[in-house]
Amino acid sequence: MEMLCANVAPLPSYTYLVPTSLHIFPCRSHHRLKSNSVSLPKSQTHSKNISSLPLLTTSNCNHKQQDNCHTTESTSCSDPRYRHSLFAIDGNSITNQNPKAQNQEKEVEKEDKRHTRIKKPKGLFTNMWWVDLKAALGQRINVEGIVSSVAMLVKEQHLALPHLKVRDIRYIDWAELHRRGFKGVVFDKDNTITVPYTLTLWDPLGSSIEQCKSVFGNDLAVFSNSAGLYEYDHDGSKARALEKAIGIKVVRHRVKKPAGTAEEIEKHFGCKSSELIMVGDRPFTDVVYGNRNGFLTILTEPLSLAEEPFIVRQVRELEVSLTSYWLRRGLKPIRHSLLTDAEQCVKDLPP
Repeated sequence: MEMLCANVAPLPSYTYLVPTSLHIFPCRSHHRLKSNSVSLPKSQTHSKNISSLPLLTTSNCNHKQQDNCHTTESTSCSDPRYRHSLFAIDGNSITNQNPKAQNQEKEVEKEDKRHTRIKKPKGLFTNMWWVDLKAALGQRINVEGIVSSVAMLVKEQHLALPHLKVRDIRYIDWAELHRRGFKGVVFDKDNTITVPYTLTLWDPLGSSIEQCKSVFGNDLAVFSNSAGLYEYDHDGSKARALEKAIGIKVVRHRVKKPAGTAEEIEKHFGCKSSELIMVGDRPFTDVVYGNRNGFLTILTEPLSLAEEPFIVRQVRELEVSLTSYWLRRGLKPIRHSLLTDAEQCVKDLPP
């Protein structure tokens, strides 16, 4: 039967500061104890207050081993020198061993608080409402369009003149265009096939869209400065809703018309832009973009002006005035290789 030998040595009721990472070397039975068995690194910056902490040393021994425990002088686990040397520490030496430690700790805490304050506003600017607000402003202020239009007004006025002008897409003869060698049709969205800021097809155009699908099959697409534009339709939800409503693929792109290239459109159709038709309602955006990239351009009249912002309506009036003036002055649209006379692709509506 074993007996538990315990030696208890209470310390005086003083307050001792002990570092949290205090290294205590265990008692070894075959080595003489050297000085204090406490290691206090100079870089330690944290401490704890310990009051009246007793030290309890225990050892398991039988009756025969008990005599050895009492007769061993230098290696005994109950040696009072060992017990007292463990916590015989000057409190002032701990707190004052590194004068810069406390200041360093305060600096770390201040740095953490400063980073916390900086991180808080981060979520504010990543919220969807901020992206939606930016997109709404971008819908009304087309910086790329302004820059491109200025260049066009200076030396490329003919780019704003369409190959064909009709009231709406019901007047377009899709079969004749296909017979002339065109392989696909690209539609603008707002005021071309939908009322502005809606995601459904304008009902009177349903029959013309079906005729276009019967001629060109799936080689149709929507290329708009609203649905499908990453700046405005950041998550693609508007593009998906429009695709579901009209059954036509919406091409995603990053640059607003009239700026940018036809790379995304050509990749979608698998052919050159010169074999495609661009249909839109804005001379300075849809027509300029189409002519600059080699499309056959068809200009339609707006479906509804009531939903358009005031600034957009004013810009539209300016566009119409300038294009009419240039036509009266004898300016001609650029020639297209597949169609020299676009008027042959206009049809009359049945009574």
